[in-house]
Amino acid sequence: MIDERDKQLAEIKDAVLDCKKCFLCRTRTYPVVGKGSHSAEILFCGEAPGYWEDQKGEPFVGKAGKILEILLESIGLGRKDVYIANLLKCRPPENRDPNLSEIKACTPYLEKQIDIIKPKVICPLGRFSMNFLMEKFGLKDKIEPIGKIHGQLFEVNSLFQQTKLVPLYHPAVATYNPNMTTVLKKDFQILKQIIDNNQHN
Repeated sequence: MIDERDKQLAEIKDAVLDCKKCFLCRTRTYPVVGKGSHSAEILFCGEAPGYWEDQKGEPFVGKAGKILEILLESIGLGRKDVYIANLLKCRPPENRDPNLSEIKACTPYLEKQIDIIKPKVICPLGRFSMNFLMEKFGLKDKIEPIGKIHGQLFEVNSLFQQTKLVPLYHPAVATYNPNMTTVLKKDFQILKQIIDNNQHN
């Protein structure tokens, strides 16, 4: 089963490397397809690669990535235990916000990654990924500003499996405001509870 996942995710990577669906393919250095365990129970979804991610072709390798590692460690996990992806695979110039046409062009790759990995918990990081994923999972009427619903648990029952969605602040907020690390750590405790419950069931 894992071999099949590896193969399918490798196919997505090849497709992203060849992708010309939007203008960002001309301005990127390397696309950032995603990284982590192909059988992860938790999938984190950021918004788009930044400068360092674009240079290295890996997600969350700058300052926000260091904070994400601290948050994972606070619940006993490392990068290898989770999967980290983004709405967009290529960096928007000057780190501007993703635009709607780019999100529309790029998110089919993310949707396929989610279908292949089948995580039990999906954590949108920041408002763009929160809005997209909540809409995708039929939670459009529950969307509120991230300041209101961060750290809340939303359960989604689909035909094939039960998925939990936990919107989180983007770790970058703690690079501007160190006090936010406390808020993020508290939100991450919810993930720990979910993991612990899964192990006991």
